[in-house]
Amino acid sequence: MTAKQNGKNDIFTAPLPDTQTEYPRGLFELFPAFTPSHGAINAGYTHLAENISTAIPQGLRVLVIDGFHGVDWQSFQKSVSDALKKQSISPEWIDLSDCLADASAIEERITPFLGGDDPLWGTHFPLGMDVFFDAKKLADVRIRSAMARGNAAGDLTIIYGCGAGLLELWDQLWYLDIPKDALQFRARRQEITNLGESQPVPFGQFYKRTYFVEWPALGRQKRQLLPQLDCYIDLQDAGSPAAMTGDDFRATLRELASSPFRPRPWFYPGPWGGKYMQGHMGLDPEQPNFAWSFEMIVPENGVILEKDGQRLEFSFDCLMFQENQRVMGTAAARQFKYEFPIRLDYLDTIDGGNLSTQCHPRPNFMRKHFGETYTQDETYYISNAKAGALVYLGLTDDCDPDEFREALETSHREGKAVDIDKYVHSEPAQPHDLFLIPNGTVHCSGTGNLVLEISATPYIFTFKIYDYLRRDLEGNFRPMNIERAWENIYFERRKDWVRKNLLAKPALLRKGEDWEEVVLYDKPFSFYNIHRADFASTFSFETNDRGFAVNLVEGERIKIVTESGTESELAYLESMLIPAACGKVTITNQGERPCKMVLVYTRTDVGVNAPLNVPSD
Repeated sequence: MTAKQNGKNDIFTAPLPDTQTEYPRGLFELFPAFTPSHGAINAGYTHLAENISTAIPQGLRVLVIDGFHGVDWQSFQKSVSDALKKQSISPEWIDLSDCLADASAIEERITPFLGGDDPLWGTHFPLGMDVFFDAKKLADVRIRSAMARGNAAGDLTIIYGCGAGLLELWDQLWYLDIPKDALQFRARRQEITNLGESQPVPFGQFYKRTYFVEWPALGRQKRQLLPQLDCYIDLQDAGSPAAMTGDDFRATLRELASSPFRPRPWFYPGPWGGKYMQGHMGLDPEQPNFAWSFEMIVPENGVILEKDGQRLEFSFDCLMFQENQRVMGTAAARQFKYEFPIRLDYLDTIDGGNLSTQCHPRPNFMRKHFGETYTQDETYYISNAKAGALVYLGLTDDCDPDEFREALETSHREGKAVDIDKYVHSEPAQPHDLFLIPNGTVHCSGTGNLVLEISATPYIFTFKIYDYLRRDLEGNFRPMNIERAWENIYFERRKDWVRKNLLAKPALLRKGEDWEEVVLYDKPFSFYNIHRADFASTFSFETNDRGFAVNLVEGERIKIVTESGTESELAYLESMLIPAACGKVTITNQGERPCKMVLVYTRTDVGVNAPLNVPSD
C-alpha cells in the first residue's frame, strides 16, 4: 500500500490541515489474528456431534456445557441436537436455566451491589455464579448428573447453560464464549436479558448490573473451569461455532504468553465523536461518527486465533487467568493478579466536539465506593491533531471552586451554557505531546485531537461535570456527577502546577547510531511508566520481567522479533502487547519513514516497596 491513495491526502500527515475533512484508509488491521503452532480450530456442528459420538464409547455419559452470558443457548441446543440425530444419538437435555432462582430472590441478593438510585455505578460483586441459582433445584440436577454417570454405556445426558460448571460432576466439560462487544450489541437490540430476568431493560440498566455483578461472577466461573475444559467454543456466529480442544487451547495460551500479539480492537460512536478513525481505520460509514476505540482493555477485548483458514476468538481474560505471570512479570502479577492493568484506547474528536469536562476518583474513593482495586489514572498521547487543538487540564489561576460549582449546577438545573475556559486551564496539543492526568485532575480533550489514551485499566469511572448541554445518541442528557467530582478534585492543580508536573518533558535514557529511547512519564502518580523509542532502522530492548503495551505512533510498519525467534508485525497506529516472557525484543523498520513507538510498562517496584499511587488517599 502506498502512502497516497487515489490522489487523496497522505495517510501519515501530522498535524492535519485545518481544511481536511476526508481521511483515507490507512494500514490499520481491524481483525488481527495469531496463528498457534499447536492443535487445530474446527468449525460447525457436525464436528461437535462427531466429537460426542467418538467419546460415547470411551465413557461419555454426562456432558456439561457452561458458557458466558449472551450466548444463544436455544440456537446452540437445537443445532447440536439436529447434528446428533444424524449420528443416531438422542441425549437427555437438561437446561440449567430451569434452576435459576426467582428474579425477586436474585434481586434481593445483588441489590447491595447495584448502587441504589445511582444510574451508572455499583460495587464489584465478590462472589460467584451460585448467587443466581436456587440451591435445591441445583442440587437436584447435581443428583441427576451423578446418577447419569452411573448409567449403562451409550446413554448420554447433556446439561447446559450459564453456571452449569457449578455441578462439579461430568465426564466432559465444554465452554461457550462470545466477545463482550457482541454481547453488548445484542443487549442494545434487547435480544438478551440480565441473568434470571424475563424481560429486557434499557441498555444502561442492563450494563450496570452486568458490569458490577454478572461479569465478575461469570469471570470467576470461567477462571475456575479453564484448567478442566475439554472444549472451548467461540459462539459469536451461532450458525457456525469454532472450537478447540481444551488441551490445544491451554497450549495456545501458553504460546501466546511469550509472543507479541494484538487483541481485536472495536469501536463505538458517541455524542462528541470524530471522523478520523472512521476513515483511517475503515469503520462503518453509515455511523454518525466513532468516538471510542477499545484497543487493549482486558475486560472488553478478545484475541483472534487463525489456523488453516479457520478463526476462533477468545476473551483476553482467559490469557490472564492462566498466564498472568508470563504476561506481566513476577512483580506485576503479584500486585494485579489476573488483571492486565494497562489500558490503550483512542478518543477521536477530529471534526467532533470536546469531551465532557470530568475527573476520576481518588484511589481509596474508588475502592470504598466501587470495589475496584486501583483507580483510573490516565494520560493523553496526541497521535494526531489539527491546528488549534487543546487539552483541558487542571484549573485556571482565577477559578473559584464555589463559583465554578454554582455555574455547573445552574447549567445542569436550568440548561445554561458554562464558559469552561474561565474555570479550566488548557494547553495547545500537537502530535506526540503527552499530557499526564492523575486521578482527581479536571480534564478533557478538546476538539481536533486523536488521543491515544494510555491509562490504568478501569475505564468507566468518569465523574462528568459539564457536557456542553449535549444529548447522547439515544437523545438523553448524560448524567452529571458534580457532587462526587467535588469530593475528588485536587483544586490546587492549576496552571503553574500543571505545567511543572503534567506536561511530559522527554528525557534521553539511552541512544545508538540511529535510535534513541526517551522517558516520557516516570512519576509516582501512577504505577506505570511511558517511554518512546525513536529509530530509523532497528531498536532493541529487554523486557526484564515486565509486560509492555506498545503502539506505533509514527512510521509505516515494523517487524518485532523475540528472543525465541517469534515474529510479528505492527502498522501505524496499531497497539500490541509484548509479554514479559518475550525476553530480548528487536524491532526493525519495514518502511521508508522513521518510526516512533510508545512503550508502556508496570513498574516492578509497585506493590513491593512502592505504593500504587502518590498521593494514595
